[in-house]
Amino acid sequence: MSGHSKWSTIKRKKGLADAKRGAAFTRLSREIVMAAREGGGDSDTNFRLRLAIEKARAGNMPKDNIDRSIKRGTGEDKNGVVYEEVTYEGYAPKGVAVLMECMTENKNRTVAEIRHGLDKYGGSLGANGSVAWQFERIAFFAFDESKMDFDSAFELAIEAGADDVTQDNGMIEIVGPVTSFKNIGDALRAANVDPEDAGLRMEPKQEMDLSVDDTLQVLRVVENLEELDDVQNIYHNMGISDEAMAALEAE
Repeated sequence: MSGHSKWSTIKRKKGLADAKRGAAFTRLSREIVMAAREGGGDSDTNFRLRLAIEKARAGNMPKDNIDRSIKRGTGEDKNGVVYEEVTYEGYAPKGVAVLMECMTENKNRTVAEIRHGLDKYGGSLGANGSVAWQFERIAFFAFDESKMDFDSAFELAIEAGADDVTQDNGMIEIVGPVTSFKNIGDALRAANVDPEDAGLRMEPKQEMDLSVDDTLQVLRVVENLEELDDVQNIYHNMGISDEAMAALEAE
């Protein structure tokens, strides 16, 4: 995001998403399911799963819930709801491109809710491939600078295959190609650094610059979509200035 760290926006998103305890548990559970499905149920070898479990524990999710989510992801639990990952593409107001990663047991319901959420504010749902070309998937890590100084973090990350390391507002952020995710995660773990956030996310290849008022209008639409139960992540190609972020926090 232009003008400020990605973590500033991510932290705000997490606070909004976790405002409702039930909704937070649902998102955390689905994240564990996805991680276990992709990389297996062993958190020692599946970094994404280990991170998802740590987030769940930080959110006070009961151990039984965590265990059931892992089994659901690995297929050991045949009685749980079968979720399907699906990505929708479209445009928010002002022509801002949006990608919405969802996990659902009912795609018809999910797409109807997303279409309504966009149409209501002047956006539109697009066909597959309509905006995805404007993004690339990257590995992302963020942790407090108290856990490791910048020079050490830079050296560790670059050796592990990262493309860039930045420091802003007390946070160190590491980005790299998808293929570097495990190596960077393993290196941080070996250095006893637990990230506040880590994962694979979609990064816009080029950002749109809007006025503060237009930025706030689009962000409200994005945040409304994020409140939908089936939505796990939303990515957009709008740059957010310091002025826009300050105005948002002041609301």
